[in-house]
Amino acid sequence: MRDGGVIAYSTESCYGLGCHPLDVRAIRRVLAIKARPNHKGLIVIAADFAQIRHLVKPLNAAERAELERHWPGPYTFLLPASRRVPPALRGRHDKIAVRVSAHGEAAALCRSLGTALVSTSANRAGQKSLKTAQACRKAFGRKVLTLPGRIGKRRKPSTIIDLESGRVLR
Repeated sequence: MRDGGVIAYSTESCYGLGCHPLDVRAIRRVLAIKARPNHKGLIVIAADFAQIRHLVKPLNAAERAELERHWPGPYTFLLPASRRVPPALRGRHDKIAVRVSAHGEAAALCRSLGTALVSTSANRAGQKSLKTAQACRKAFGRKVLTLPGRIGKRRKPSTIIDLESGRVLR
């Protein structure tokens, strides 16, 4: 991770591709591996809010309370991005998508690395998300360090909500 590496790891509904959220080279590698357009932006997951606090502009008490009602859990929120967030991470948006994960392995990975992680489904854009470490190793080979793990029981990806408007985007 310190050298710009990309990892594949288990999440709530599938394997995810990830890297350090402030490493622009690594983010570009993730986008290239997925063949994902740069303008879309990526999700960042964390073990707790402290790991993503530096990525978002300060929140008021009501906004924090709303997040605490949903986290940890399968809810990704769009929050105003801080100046530290590279455009490669947020795409063409002025907000960043963040989630405090309830998936034990993903949260433990964030804790052990001491950082939040980029989290996008492990697949090529438009294809089915990969569900096993073996499928990731086959698809990505040496481009990605694939970690063993078990995905959660969710069938669908996280719900994405714009905190400011309350609009559900996915």
